[in-house]
Amino acid sequence: MRRLISALFLLLLITVGSSASPTHWQKRVREPCKKLVLYFHDIIYNGHNAKNATSAIVGAPSWGNKTILAGQNHFGDVVVFDDPITLDNNLHSPPVGRAQGFYIYDKKEIFTSWFAFSFVFNSTQHKGSINFAGADPLMNKTRDISVIGGTGDFFMTRGVATLSTDAFEGEVYFRLRVDMNLYECW
Repeated sequence: MRRLISALFLLLLITVGSSASPTHWQKRVREPCKKLVLYFHDIIYNGHNAKNATSAIVGAPSWGNKTILAGQNHFGDVVVFDDPITLDNNLHSPPVGRAQGFYIYDKKEIFTSWFAFSFVFNSTQHKGSINFAGADPLMNKTRDISVIGGTGDFFMTRGVATLSTDAFEGEVYFRLRVDMNLYECW
């Protein structure tokens, strides 16, 4: 009986060992189900550009104000935005949607922020939204931010968006290139 149990156990080990290929234990690399590249253009209100502004400071520390970004790497400023999204880096291209949300400058020692926003689409090409959240260490050439969900054509989507500053004009205008790799597409 012992020999039979030992033989069955050995047979089981051989079967399990031979069915597990070397790649079975390696990390699986997934290809995105959808890729998108979009640009959003942020024009911050500075006290003189109300007609063109697409964002505004809504919270500031005691040493700051709501028309000029605070010193110390803008620490404590909260900015709400409703920016146009375009397919190319031209501010005057027809928008395909709006980037809506906020960013918080969250560190005194270095220029960095935290984002929470949505790309909202209502066009013939796309309807719905893609939602994002995460840290944006602005001094890095590229930064990854989480795609945490969506609605409509992007229902329950998940993935990673790589942000890169495509243009920066002082404290009034910046343009971000957003390369999205979506890994869950319903």
